[in-house]
Amino acid sequence: MLRRLSPIQPDSFEFTPANLDWARAQMTKFPEGRQQSAIIPVLWRAQEQEGWLSRPAIEYCAELLGMAYIRALEVATFYFMFQLHPVGSVANIQICGTTTCMVCGSGDLIAVCKEKIAPQPHTVSADGKFSWEEVECLGACANAPMAQIGKDYYEDLTPEKLAQLIDAMAAGQVPLPGSQSGRYASEPAEGQSALTGLKPPAEQYNASVALAAELGDTLKRIDGTEVPILTPWVTSENPEGEDAPVDTPPPPGFDDDDLADVGRRPAALGAARDGNPDDLKQINGVGPKLEELLNSLGFYHFDQIASWSDEEVAWVDANLEGFKGRVTRDGWVEQADRLARSSEGADS
Repeated sequence: MLRRLSPIQPDSFEFTPANLDWARAQMTKFPEGRQQSAIIPVLWRAQEQEGWLSRPAIEYCAELLGMAYIRALEVATFYFMFQLHPVGSVANIQICGTTTCMVCGSGDLIAVCKEKIAPQPHTVSADGKFSWEEVECLGACANAPMAQIGKDYYEDLTPEKLAQLIDAMAAGQVPLPGSQSGRYASEPAEGQSALTGLKPPAEQYNASVALAAELGDTLKRIDGTEVPILTPWVTSENPEGEDAPVDTPPPPGFDDDDLADVGRRPAALGAARDGNPDDLKQINGVGPKLEELLNSLGFYHFDQIASWSDEEVAWVDANLEGFKGRVTRDGWVEQADRLARSSEGADS
């Protein structure tokens, strides 16, 4: 499908301060000089902020990452997750039109969108609240026909149910995603015919729907006004709105001026216990240089790393000079916890 930028473009684009911090944090996930690898999440955050990707937004992201405009444009036009035209302020409804959904009535769902939103796709409704488009397979064939609205799937749709969903969203409601016919997941629509001796699930919703219900607003974009926007690289705030206290003194050989003031500094040791440090290189992603750096920061043992909170992970990630973001990227806390428990078992 030919994907072109909207003929109507804003004059400029700029990240909110919080989103700019978030975008710069994504760049630290990649080796020095490879920050262009963050193009997809950075473009996605721009879309979350504005609702769609304008030409100024694409070029802004390209400049932020130090890449040619055309390279960023290639990514934005290749992936259908990026909207190149303005979308509704409440929701952009993506109707799956591939074979299974088509056979099960996706054409009737498109007819509802044409009637209630706009005759043509990629067109914002008269009230500015909705837009729609037909997309390729979304992978929920057993629950066809379906649509992706916001961040969630609405499955087992009928024209009447889709019309009701649109009306509810227009009224400010956030309908429960998942099957709209009462199915828990993808069991046969006419009832279970195999493994009938199994007990039904105790949970009210499946995992995906349960999470959406817990969030309570899955239509809302992450537009950069949230406080705080939690990332392992951005200072988080406590309920009183003050920066988390840093109680631990600087590790040996470091002054406060050398350390990033992000998150909370974990408790450090002046030396390994009994002069016997753990082999931190057993943690996937930790080599000799990183082990030496961790030791210099006062971290010698698996149980130290296993106990790090999210705020402490943020501090370490920000202070691993040359290796920023490695704790989160490689899951050090989980690995260290397994290694610590394994060591305890061996000792006993």
